[in-house]
Amino acid sequence: MASNRIIKPMVLLGLTGLTWCLGTMTRAADKPADGEWIQLFNGKNMDGWTPKIKGYALGENFGNTFRVENGVLKVAYDQYQKFDNKFGHIFYRTPFTNYVIRVEYRFVGNQLAGGAGWAFRNSGIMIHCQPPETMGKNQDFPVCLEVQLLGGPGSGARPTANLCTPGTHVVMGGKLITQHCTDSTSKTYHGDQWVTVEVEVHGSKVIQHKVEGQEVLAYTEPQLDDRDADAVKLLAAGAPRLVGQGYISLQSESHSVEFRKVELRRLPD
Repeated sequence: MASNRIIKPMVLLGLTGLTWCLGTMTRAADKPADGEWIQLFNGKNMDGWTPKIKGYALGENFGNTFRVENGVLKVAYDQYQKFDNKFGHIFYRTPFTNYVIRVEYRFVGNQLAGGAGWAFRNSGIMIHCQPPETMGKNQDFPVCLEVQLLGGPGSGARPTANLCTPGTHVVMGGKLITQHCTDSTSKTYHGDQWVTVEVEVHGSKVIQHKVEGQEVLAYTEPQLDDRDADAVKLLAAGAPRLVGQGYISLQSESHSVEFRKVELRRLPD
């Protein structure tokens, strides 16, 4: 099927040999009544979270990159000499379909030497991620939708809660969007202030990004990109082209960032 065709919503199929659809394995603690907030980050430790850093096996937290200190989940690089493209992600244990995720974050300190210019004050909430165990050891990013978190450099415009699409495409205004990143309409947040970002996810139907309670971006029909090598592997293994559920991860891209709240509210199916 040509990659520029807009895919209409369909019933999700199982992923043979992988574990794309794992709803039946969700722990009871992650399935409260609709509308009730659950804390994905407990403020004490990384229970329920597993790191995956490029070049290392799933679960190996190179350089103690992801850690909990003083009640916040930190992405830190004090045990690195330079970044060397060691892109990292920390995955929550459960896949989700219909939900709102709310994160409070801030950037701190200086960017690690060796990080790309575009990675300055840059992190992300990755949603609808492929299962972490299906990532290649040297894979940069999971196939997913990235809610890009950006901080301002002190002057000028640099919106946050943008969309980036590693291995995926989306539809906006009836048009298939194939560019890698699309800016939101948010204002710029300079300095080390805390920022609240929410993402409201309705499976493969509608996804909305909000900053401080205001919608800044929306799109529909997330789907795998059949020109992307990592997405092609998933398609070959039986993954549905339309992406309607997946894992959540937080990103490490060379600039220290802190998360003091990561919470989720399930929505009705």
